[in-house]
Parts: sequence; structure tokens; C-alpha cells
Amino acid sequence: MRCFRIDLLGAFLALLVVLAALGPARAEPRHGIAMHGDPALPPDFQSLPYVRADAPRGGRIVFGVQGTFDTLNPYAVRGLAAQAIAPPTGLVFQSLMARSFDEPFSLYGLIAETIDTPDDRSWVTFRLNPKARFSDGRPVTAEDILFTWDLLKRKGKPNLRSWYAKVKKAEAPDALTVHFDLSGSEDRELPLILALMPVLPRHATDPDAFEQTSLVPPVGSGPYVVAAVKPGESVTYRKNPDYWAKDLPISRGLYNPDEIRFDYYRDGASLFEAFKGGLYEVRSEDNPTRWVNGYDFAAVRDGRVVKDPVPVETAKGMNALVFNTRRPLFADVRVREALGLLFDFTWVNRTLFSSVYRRTESYFEGSELASTGRPASALERKLLAPYPGAVRPDILEGEWRPSNSDGSGRDREQARRALHLLTEAGYVLQDGVLQNAATGQPFAFEFLASSRVQERLALNFANSLKRIGVTMKVRLVDDVQYWRRLSDFDYDMIQYAWGASPSPGNEQYGRWGSASADRAGSLNYAGARSAAIDAAIEAMLAARAHDDFVDSVRALDRLLLSGFYVVPLFNQPEQWIAHAAAVKRPARTALFGFLPETLWRESH
Repeated sequence: MRCFRIDLLGAFLALLVVLAALGPARAEPRHGIAMHGDPALPPDFQSLPYVRADAPRGGRIVFGVQGTFDTLNPYAVRGLAAQAIAPPTGLVFQSLMARSFDEPFSLYGLIAETIDTPDDRSWVTFRLNPKARFSDGRPVTAEDILFTWDLLKRKGKPNLRSWYAKVKKAEAPDALTVHFDLSGSEDRELPLILALMPVLPRHATDPDAFEQTSLVPPVGSGPYVVAAVKPGESVTYRKNPDYWAKDLPISRGLYNPDEIRFDYYRDGASLFEAFKGGLYEVRSEDNPTRWVNGYDFAAVRDGRVVKDPVPVETAKGMNALVFNTRRPLFADVRVREALGLLFDFTWVNRTLFSSVYRRTESYFEGSELASTGRPASALERKLLAPYPGAVRPDILEGEWRPSNSDGSGRDREQARRALHLLTEAGYVLQDGVLQNAATGQPFAFEFLASSRVQERLALNFANSLKRIGVTMKVRLVDDVQYWRRLSDFDYDMIQYAWGASPSPGNEQYGRWGSASADRAGSLNYAGARSAAIDAAIEAMLAARAHDDFVDSVRALDRLLLSGFYVVPLFNQPEQWIAHAAAVKRPARTALFGFLPETLWRESH
């Protein structure tokens, strides 16, 4: 009997070894996936909750864009891609799964009709929709998915290369199934990132020419094809009558016009004048003074154009003046904090912006992810404990706020505090000029602007800095030069706005991760390099419970605020949208706000 028990125990242990070798049990294929918890929509949902499912089809809608474009390839590093060609709008290119913009981060089947991943997310399998077709009629197959993944991993934009390189192995068991081995990545967001991978046609994509700019209309799987291109001036998309996904629930109520055109204008003034003249029909306003005072023109008065503000329910993100900490001048955090004290938000908001803005206090402003006003939790303190001094005590306790001036434009107390910090950092005010005490070098730098609005704000800031002997020259350049210099980190200071997702993830590596600081084309414009920041991002991506996720994001927020990488500016309480009266949007607004792909044109 004792021998029998030993044999039984041995057999049981052997079974455990076999099961371990087989890996985790296979998960059940599902119609959708959420970063945390379950997706909100059931498998039999009929349409997204923020669309009009029976919206009228047909007609044309024209949008206006400031800037230019020189390529129809949105995935290569080189060039400025045409507007809306790629997801999230996705007129030409589509991803394996599509996002619901009514949830923090949930995806539903599109090219891939199901997703299959275990609880530890160490692998993911996609089953393709057998109806999926490219615009030339060729079927979308697993080979196209593997081709896209490999190509973008080698030659795509830096964030794509970084994400896709985490895949240990990719294979296609059959023509409609793709399996990615993610073991070792320790990245719970990676299955969702792969689900958002665009799909390029292997038969119509030249890998050797992929990194070159091109205006040849591409082959995609989306609802539109590129019908006409005027380089740098306009791009016209025409509805594909054979669009394979037009009856899918994820597409119902979207992509309603037969034709969509984007017209490009070199500067903001000509862009607005074109709208007043009826040359395009949908406008997102970014100038508060113009929003308040500039829409009293004939088309608004007689009802042909309507102002249609949309409430913002997601985090506001960070719109800021950004220090390039790669420059020795901005290497000292005390210098960065000091200069930030000279930004007089109260005066600027009242004088330049009709008092419509609110001061930004967090990188995740207006959401539960913001750390300001909240003392750090026990988990936050545990995450930050290995990095003593990385977070300032007042920021750790949620007591810090951006400088609050007296609104005079000449706040003496703020100037005194700034000079005290600069003195600690090794500078001295000599004959009205701030100088390096050791070298005698004057404190001077350049602000790179891309619009008249940025230029005006920068000139105001330059006047404030002049009061403490700092010289900031403002240089306005065109869009092409501006984005080229940003890609190469060739600037001292810029203005930039990082949007905030309700579910921040891997994009934070590209914005703040140490590995992205010297990677051309990344969004780490400040040049942040911090082991503490890297660890906070890792904790955020590893979090399974909602509370753990929130705490890790708040820890990241505190680290970024403590680094004074930027001078926080302001945020809008709503999106300022104006459009032709004939252009309509759904009555219900998505969590993410205004979505142009939900629009339609009334025929009467």
C-alpha cells in the first residue's frame, strides 16, 4: 500500500511537470479585450454607443489643416504623413482590432475577429476575419500580419520598433491565425499594442523603399482609398464601395461621407480665413481669443456655421514649455524650477486668452490619475522608496502647485525666489545680466516656435525672464523645419502638448523613458533620463488591479513634476469645434470627445 502511494505521488508529480512544460492553459477566444477588467460591450453589440448607427451616407466633408505633408506612409520615420490616413481615424490603414473611445482602453474585433490571451498575457493569438480584404480585393492573411510586424520592427517609427521587438516569436499556424510569443516581456499591455498594429499588404509593399517618402496611393484595408493628391496642398479620400467591414458592429455609423478631403494651409491666419470663406467645413479651434471674439462673421450670424463646443471628460494632459535637458544650460533642476516661477499664468490667461484657460497642475490633469492634491499612498511610497530624493517632499504630500503670481505681470516675490534658486545653481546677476559665476557666460537660449500663437506666448515669457537678466530669443520657423529639428532634438525650448489617455501605457516609455532620450523621432523632447521614472512605468504596465495601476501612474506623475522638465501651461475645459450647419455629429459624445469619423452630411 505504501509503495502504491509513492507510485501515485510520483505519477502526480510527473503530471505536474508535463503540464508545466505545456505552458499556461489556453484562454478562450474573445470578441474584445480591456487593459484592466473586461470590455464594456458584449459579443453581440450592434454599434458603438457614441455613433448614430443609421447616419445618412453620402456627400463630401472638407477639413482644414495647418501645415503640410510629403508622404502617404504614416509608419516610416521620414516625412510628414497625410492627415487621417492611419488609425485612430484610419481612413486607409486599419489595425487588427479597433478602439472604443468610450472606454479607457478597450479593443474590439476588426481585421482580427477574436483575440486569445492567458491571464499572464505571455502570448496572444488573433483569428482573422475571413471576409477581410484590401482595397484591391486581395484577402488579408496571416502572412500579411507577420510581414507587417517584421517590417515595422525593423524600419518603422521608433515606438513601433521598440514595442514589436518585445515579441519573442511570431508564427502563423494557418492562413487566418497569428500567434505571438510574449514570454519574458513582462508587459501586460503588449497584447493590446499588437492588436492595434496596422496591417500592410505584403503583395503591395516594397520593403526596400519603405523608409522613403512616397505620394503613391497605398493599398489598405480601410473604408477609403486615396483618390487625389496635391503635394503639400490637399489629399482626397474616396469611399471604397466594396469596403469589407462596412456592416460590422465596430464600423456601423462611422465613415459616412462618400468623400473626405483635407486642405492644408501654411499658417493659422489663412486657415481661419479659409473657414470664414467656406473653403472647408469642420474646424477645431485652438485660439481662445478667437473662439470668444472671432466667430462673429456672416456665416455664423445666418446659421450656415455653428459653434459646437464638446465637453472634455478625459485627462487633459500636459501642454507646456519644454526644457531640452540635453543642453548643459538646463541640466540643473534648480534652473528649470527657477525659470518656471517667472511664467505668470494669471496675467497671461487674462491678457492673452480672455481668461478661458485653467492652469495645468499634473501630467494627468482632471482625472483620478493626477497626484496633485493627494498625498502619496502606501504603494506609491513603496514604489518610490528605492529612489530617495527623486520626489520632493511637497510633491509627495500632494501640496505642490505651479507658481501662483499676483497677476500683475511683474511679481517681485516670484522673481526673488527664482534668483535665489539660480544663485544656488551657480549664477549671479551682474549689471542686469544673469551670468555663470564661474565662466561669466550670459544666460541666454532660444525658443523654437511653429505658430504665431506660440510666438506670442513665448515673447511674453521672454519679457518676464528679462526681468532677472535672462535672454530668451524667439525663433519662428515653418512646419517642415520645426518637426525636423524636433526629431533631431535640435532646440533649447519648445512648446509641446502630450495628450493623456485614461489608460496610459507603453507610450510613456517614448515620452519619458531613458532609452528614448537619444532616439531620434521619439517624444521624449525633454530628454528625461531617470531610473525612477523607468521603474514607475514598468510598475504601471505590470499592474493588474485598478488601484495598483492608479497608484503607479500617480507615482510617475510625482516623478515628472519633481524633475521640472517643463513649465506647465494651461488646459481647455472643452473642445472648441465649429462646423458647417449641414455637417452633423451624434448627440452622445464619446469619453474621448470629438471624433471626426462619426460625422455625416445632411442632404437637405
